[in-house]
Amino acid sequence: MTAVAHEPITPAEGLLATFLSLDTPEGFRAELIEGEIVVTPPPDGEHEDYIELIVEQVYVRSRTRMQFSGNKGLKLQSGDGCPKNHVIPDGTFAPRELRLYRGADSWMPCDGVAMVMEVTSTKPKADREAKRRCYARGGIPLSLLVDREASSVTLFSGPERDDYREHCTRPLGKPLTLPEPFGFELDTADFL
Repeated sequence: MTAVAHEPITPAEGLLATFLSLDTPEGFRAELIEGEIVVTPPPDGEHEDYIELIVEQVYVRSRTRMQFSGNKGLKLQSGDGCPKNHVIPDGTFAPRELRLYRGADSWMPCDGVAMVMEVTSTKPKADREAKRRCYARGGIPLSLLVDREASSVTLFSGPERDDYREHCTRPLGKPLTLPEPFGFELDTADFL
């Protein structure tokens, strides 16, 4: 009998393998964010309502025809030797002509994604900070955050390294300009 030599796996590889083998209950989301496995329960109705209000406006008002996904996860760079981040935004928008969501894999690269969207829920700090840093590292041009606790909506833009250079925050009820390729003012009056 011949012994087979196995290369030792690194802690990062072990973490990624553990994450990818998770079997979460229906409706729960498991993400690998900055070296931590984060599991969140299904969202509440208000959370889903905000998403639908934004998606409807993008479909009707955007200058560029967009596709939306609330299910595809993104593989994003990590900043410190951790395995790639595997983050599931509450929503991603990409120009329809790119047809980014056709692949069979549930995890896709972020190339071509025009904007990600997060609505704060059970892990608001992750939505506000860690996920934002992941999206900036991935070079996603725009990140929209609806912060229910702060009653505000913020658009982050100009990704550079671990964060976005610019942000614009408006209280819910006030419009927020979405730049090209969207090119319209997001109406948040219905969010109140």
